[in-house]
Amino acid sequence: MPRVSIATAKSHFSELIAKASYTQQRFIITRRNKPVAALVSLEDLQAIEQHEERKGLASIAKKWEGFEEVSESIGNLSQLRKGGGAGRNVSL
Repeated sequence: MPRVSIATAKSHFSELIAKASYTQQRFIITRRNKPVAALVSLEDLQAIEQHEERKGLASIAKKWEGFEEVSESIGNLSQLRKGGGAGRNVSL
C-alpha cells in the first residue's frame, strides 16, 4: 500500500480520491513517516464495516451462557459462506 505524507495528500487530494474510488487503490497517510490514517474507497469501507458487524455479533453470541446452538449456527454460517453457500436443502 503506498504511503503518502499529509502534505502530499493535501496537494493531490482529488487525484488520490479518484484513484481510491475508481481503481480500488488504498493509501496510508503519514505524519513524520508514521501512519496516521488510510484512504480507501467507499466499497472497501462498507466491507470493513460489515466484517466488524459480523465479528461483533459472533463474539456476543459466544458469551451467552446456555446458547451453544447460537454460536454453532454462526459458526456454520461462516463455514457455508467460505464454501460458496452449498448447504442443506431447505426447499418445500
